[in-house]
Amino acid sequence: MIEIKNVTKRYPNITAVDNINFEVKDGEIVGFLGPNGAGKSTTMNMITGFIEPTEGQIIVNGYDISKKPKKAKKQIGYMPEGTPLYMELTVKEFIKYMAELKSVKHKQMKEMINKIIEQTGLKEVENKLIRNLSRGYKQRVSLAGALVGNPDVIVLDEPTVGLDPKQITEIRSLIKELGKNHTVILSSHILPEVSQICERVVIINHGKIVAIDTPEKLESKTKEKNAILVTVEDQKENMKNIKELIKEIEEIKFIKDNQDGTKQYEIISNENVDLRKKLFEILPKQEITIFELKKSESTLEDAFIKLIDNATEEVISEEPVKDKEKIKKEKEEKKQEKAKQKKMKKEEKENRKKGGEK
Repeated sequence: MIEIKNVTKRYPNITAVDNINFEVKDGEIVGFLGPNGAGKSTTMNMITGFIEPTEGQIIVNGYDISKKPKKAKKQIGYMPEGTPLYMELTVKEFIKYMAELKSVKHKQMKEMINKIIEQTGLKEVENKLIRNLSRGYKQRVSLAGALVGNPDVIVLDEPTVGLDPKQITEIRSLIKELGKNHTVILSSHILPEVSQICERVVIINHGKIVAIDTPEKLESKTKEKNAILVTVEDQKENMKNIKELIKEIEEIKFIKDNQDGTKQYEIISNENVDLRKKLFEILPKQEITIFELKKSESTLEDAFIKLIDNATEEVISEEPVKDKEKIKKEKEEKKQEKAKQKKMKKEEKENRKKGGEK
């Protein structure tokens, strides 16, 4: 459905996107993630045809967006961040205006407008001015504008930013429903949201793709150690001896004291070791009562932070190499300059000496 092939976007002083490649399949909901300044918004603007790539190809539903922009853009519905709406229009007027912009046939317009209003839950506010709506309803209106013309691809940039928990839940449900009939690219800083909605995740940093996979696989790949959270009653403080009794334990970390007098610990072992059986067997023998025992799960947020940190370290690690080469070159140039000046002074001294002799 969407193919990004060797896409680069350069500005005079910066390369915002650096030779990226990925695909979004028909009917997929894909999360597009990255820290601020990573190239995320630039990429989304190129996919929607708002800006052109310096190099590479973007193909939307078979159409190259640089060669056939009108046909490619017709495949896309775009909900930008910040809900840029015409506040003096009513909800219904705005959707009708968007339909006219997208050249929807007049005989289909009324039916399509009513369908989108129902689909986005705007029926009870359809005749209200947009300026008088809550933030949640404004987000819905912006989404309704993206749905006009029934595009195959929906691009959503931060669709839940600024919403309360109830509104976030409603928009998430709506996006999941859209995924049944559309291909969806979703950009968000709320990672639990991406984990719940998206089938695959693309992570970008410093203009380069650092990971493409399902949220579950990314979580699994970046998990280094096997951690168990255990809440215990340990009046004799025998937890400090458990590491000696269970050799597979690499580390025991105290997490917190609970109000009911219990304590929580994190017990870390190698990834291939499951300590739960041994803990249930040995802790009671040490007069330690287990109140709760569960595996500490890695989240998409953990995976995201680790991948971004690793990518940043790689960029940083390249810089000192360049600096060392630069410093070495500068030192060599200074050395040569000193030798040159020394030689010139020596020659000057010798010339003066010769002149005096004459």
